Amino acid sequence: MLTTNPFDDDKLREECGIFGVSGATGAAALTALGLHALQHRGQEAAGITSFDGTLFHTHRAMGHVAGNFDRDDVIRGLPGEVACGHVRYSTTGETALRNVQPLYADLSTGGFAVAHNGNISNAMKLRRELVRRGSIFQSTSDTETIIHLVATSNYRTLLDRFIDALKQVEGAYSLIVMTPEGMIACRDPLGIRPLVMGRLDGAVIFASETVALDVCGATFERAVEPGELVIVQGTEIRSIHPFQAVSPRPCIFEWVYFSRPDSIAGDQSVYSVRKEIGAQLAIEAPVDADLVIPVPDSGVPAAIGYAQQSGIPFELGIIRSHYVGRTFIQPGDKVRHLGVKLKHNANRALIQGKKVVLIDDSIVRGTTSLKIVQMMREAGAAEVHMRIASPPTRHSCFYGVDTPERAKLLAAKLDLGGMTDFIHADSLSFVSIEGLYKALNAARDGKPSYCDACFTGDYPTTLTDHDETATVDQFAMLAERVA
Repeated sequence: MLTTNPFDDDKLREECGIFGVSGATGAAALTALGLHALQHRGQEAAGITSFDGTLFHTHRAMGHVAGNFDRDDVIRGLPGEVACGHVRYSTTGETALRNVQPLYADLSTGGFAVAHNGNISNAMKLRRELVRRGSIFQSTSDTETIIHLVATSNYRTLLDRFIDALKQVEGAYSLIVMTPEGMIACRDPLGIRPLVMGRLDGAVIFASETVALDVCGATFERAVEPGELVIVQGTEIRSIHPFQAVSPRPCIFEWVYFSRPDSIAGDQSVYSVRKEIGAQLAIEAPVDADLVIPVPDSGVPAAIGYAQQSGIPFELGIIRSHYVGRTFIQPGDKVRHLGVKLKHNANRALIQGKKVVLIDDSIVRGTTSLKIVQMMREAGAAEVHMRIASPPTRHSCFYGVDTPERAKLLAAKLDLGGMTDFIHADSLSFVSIEGLYKALNAARDGKPSYCDACFTGDYPTTLTDHDETATVDQFAMLAERVA
């Protein structure tokens, strides 16, 4: 079986997207709509939990939101005016239904459901301690660690137990929690992963991106602040900041690739920032060429910015078909090779004899870039120049992004010349870290204002599990032994 998209198999993958609503009739249906808008953040599985004032109801399934949550019988089985949902792309834990969120448990304080975007970088150590104390885990997800920390806390109230749990975890988290007392939404003190808040006819809505608010007709109010807990009871909210204030470090890759271009992140249009990154790239790495061609679809805004700044015409030199399924059975190597053209194909009449500039958002392993350059060569391009709208990815992420181990990152193994030779391009350039910050109207003076560790290796938190040489595979094996 082969993924028919030859350009999506070598991207950094965001772990998930979350959505929650309190105080709305048909909360589960609204949640399903919001998850549709967040599908790009996780395509492995989806889940929704609702609360009808007495009972919690959950439906979780492998695969996309469509097909699982667009059925009347499923939505009717999720009654109540409070609901939260999750779309998953796993970075820790096996691909299995037991890891699909929201995760739910009956605690001494009542039902507790949690949807998590991010990664707890000391989850393995905490898990070992909890198991030693008698906890029995039902999943291999790092998110379940939070449930056990709440359950075993010595504090009296649920809110104090939750805060106590969060003070023991490190890493990145945006959380939506449902309890009989109400809903809690929060971000880690550094604000690494995103979370926004909106209103719809009085109902309170939380989502990973503003586009999810747009789709369900809600009005964007503000971002949940780093280190903030927003407590919602019905449609009434209050806010607390229980953590020591630190300088925020939101993930810079939200603007480069993760967020949908029609979202607003950090009060900035993601689309506009990506165009500006392309313009900075044109200033830093000009090239004598005939055409600027985006790698669809994530390279489009940066390619527009590059073309406008350079004066080189923007053209769709790679045509994407939107009517091909994600996978199909491949009977042999020859057909497998041809299958990649089902979803993307070179616009040969446009490219033949031309010097082209290809714009993509990133290079990870380099396998995708190699395929694209080869496609341009086969279509008759006279020269192929690659321009990347992010700095070289030299370091792994431990905050909820699925990145290969560092030894598999092309930029960690090769210098610029070596990378150029590897992808068989005539030239290759990346936007500088300074250019990326300039596109965001920020400066990297002293301590950076974003988490850019995948480019710089400057991690904003301790990495306990990594420092103990733990791996995701070891984490999964440990979980299998104790579950």
